[in-house]
Amino acid sequence: MLTLTDVTWLNICLVGVGVYVAKQVLIKKNPAPYPPGPAGWPLVGNVSDMPRIKPCLRFTEWGKKYGDITHVQVLGQHIIVLNSVKTAMEMLDSKSAIYSDRPVFPMGGELVGFKDALPFLPYGDRFRRYRKNLHRAIGSRAAVDEYRQIGEIETRRFLRRVLAKPNQLQEHVRHTTGAVILRISYGYEVKENSDPFVGLADRAMDGISQATTPGAFMVDILPLLAKVPAWFPGAGFQRIAREWRETLEEMVSAPHKLVKDQMAAGIAPISFTSNLLEDCAVSAEEDHIVKWSAFSLYGGGTDTTVSAIYSFFLAMTLFPDLQKKAQAEIDAVVGPDRLPSFADRDSLPYIEALVKEVLRWNVVSPTGFPHRATEDDDHDGYYIPKGSMVLPNIWFMLNDQRIYANPSQFNPERFLTNDGKEPEIDPRTICFGFGRRICPGLHLADASIWISTAMSLAVFDISKVVENGVEIIPEFEPSLGSISHPKPFKCSIKPRSATALGLIRQDANY
Repeated sequence: MLTLTDVTWLNICLVGVGVYVAKQVLIKKNPAPYPPGPAGWPLVGNVSDMPRIKPCLRFTEWGKKYGDITHVQVLGQHIIVLNSVKTAMEMLDSKSAIYSDRPVFPMGGELVGFKDALPFLPYGDRFRRYRKNLHRAIGSRAAVDEYRQIGEIETRRFLRRVLAKPNQLQEHVRHTTGAVILRISYGYEVKENSDPFVGLADRAMDGISQATTPGAFMVDILPLLAKVPAWFPGAGFQRIAREWRETLEEMVSAPHKLVKDQMAAGIAPISFTSNLLEDCAVSAEEDHIVKWSAFSLYGGGTDTTVSAIYSFFLAMTLFPDLQKKAQAEIDAVVGPDRLPSFADRDSLPYIEALVKEVLRWNVVSPTGFPHRATEDDDHDGYYIPKGSMVLPNIWFMLNDQRIYANPSQFNPERFLTNDGKEPEIDPRTICFGFGRRICPGLHLADASIWISTAMSLAVFDISKVVENGVEIIPEFEPSLGSISHPKPFKCSIKPRSATALGLIRQDANY
């Protein structure tokens, strides 16, 4: 990985791009000023200002200093950072016709190969065909209701795995989330232990998270570095990209081929992929769209859901009083003789509020995915030039004191009506993105997080671990990457009662 302090590389790059950057100097007067931002250097602009570690925090500093819209320029590329929900909605929602494109991602998109996945597609016909496929399967609550049984069965299995091996919580969360989406996407039922597709998908999604972190790779700032051979000193990113690309290609192709082979043999279960392959005369182009649509369904719904569910267990470890409130509601509404189901959702407002607070507290995608302006825009008196990269600082939006009281405090009750006070803004209107690029799997992710939360609280007490008489307090320290996960932590997970133990041990297909 290249660093911004590598003087040798910077000199080489400046020679190669000097002429290009010089052409970016304005030869005509802008119709309005750029949004405010840190002053840059001649030619290179704000190269040294772009953060590589936790960019959301640097963007937040800019927002507090310069306002809701910040502008920087890196080697001719205009970058606009949005630091308020209001501005993000005004631009990315209300003006979605010009803010729905994606920039080119040299590392993650081109070198690793994620350019064919839905989040990376430019706005156009192929993007709309992907979205149409996904909307039909999971684009509404009604559509997701078709998969309620899968979610409930797999979550019951999750409870049994946690009971058997509570110290492998993160692995169980990944396994269960993967099981739900692999079943929907490909009709594939995962193996109980060390499933190859689950492991493969985990590696692929870890690659995408690292490859798309803003500023993590110099090639994203200087795209011409993509032409540098892997053997050249400092070009280790080429080797990393090759490894991630091989994992990605296997993850995209292997389950797709499995479905096609099963269809040829007449034994394919009904799934997202089999339905699409049956519904059309499968040209090479259509096969490509089906294959990548299915991967986009998997990729868009697993990593974020894993992060949120793992965050829930961390929150319950840290805030036992809130856990007791949630369990009291389940006990009163559902009772001790059965597990909660989706049919109980409307009757469990505190559980609903708890899920919302988990999504706000650990922001799964801190800086969202960048949008690209396809036309010049004048917004709020500022000039946004065509081709600008627009980054919504979702982390700050969900920690903004203007809309969330005491945002550093974990408080589900902020989303309940108390003493006539209106609930605070639902984080699900923010954390899943904006405009026409909003996450198409948001309803499936929301359902998976809710059922895991409700069932786990019904049967488990989650608490801090005690070692040698000392209570271990986990730290809330999210990992780096475009997808944020809590770092691994220890917690104690035990059945609440003998009755709860019996519910956990029930046949998962019950």
